[in-house]
Amino acid sequence: MTTIRYRLYEPRLAPRRTRVEVPGWGGTKEARQDGAHEQGWHCLPFVEGAQYGIELFYPYEHELRVSQQNGRFVFDGEFGPSPSPGLQWPPFRAFGEGYYTYQLLLDLKVPDGMAVRTEPHPRFYLSAVDDVPLAVPALLRTSWWPMINFVVFKAPPKGGMHVFRPGEPFMQLCIVPAEPDLALEPMPLEEAAEREMQSRRIHASRETLGRDTRWTSSTDTVFDGTYRRILGAARARDKAAEG
Repeated sequence: MTTIRYRLYEPRLAPRRTRVEVPGWGGTKEARQDGAHEQGWHCLPFVEGAQYGIELFYPYEHELRVSQQNGRFVFDGEFGPSPSPGLQWPPFRAFGEGYYTYQLLLDLKVPDGMAVRTEPHPRFYLSAVDDVPLAVPALLRTSWWPMINFVVFKAPPKGGMHVFRPGEPFMQLCIVPAEPDLALEPMPLEEAAEREMQSRRIHASRETLGRDTRWTSSTDTVFDGTYRRILGAARARDKAAEG
């Protein structure tokens, strides 16, 4: 287990492992059954990806609405007096023409060799109105960088608005290796053939594995639980191997 230590200048940021809220931004509590409208939480790869990081909550008492008028940012919200001398206040400001920043009153210390990656909160991908702040990816090597950082957001779409609401998650942080020690290479023919056979076996057994979990959504999209079944089996196998 990797332990991340933090200092909070603003406790209401309330960092925690990201949760998919249902009902809430993760969708309504609709069972996986014929005629139901597909929800974000229906997709297990999305749920696992969404819950991979640490979510932060907007810590101020009043809603903030970010828009652009005549090429200039408008930050419509109340912040009150600065909580501490020397802080950038209000904590939002323009950053060039297409971006704005937020002074994040949080320090996360990660182990050597790890880093903090800023990302949009996963609810961004489920919003139907494009009002979720769009955090720009950045990599911070906080094992040796104890500074309080600002985070960057892309401007809302033309005519649109980003809304920061009290107690609502507005971005996510993921803990990742500081160096992407990766190499891309084609599979050897034998390995590629083995993968192809695996995929064919899964496809051929899908009728059996997914039979009692198959359903068709209100938009005529067919779902089944084949992936969930295989994931459960893989987890059970790994747990048995550890024991």
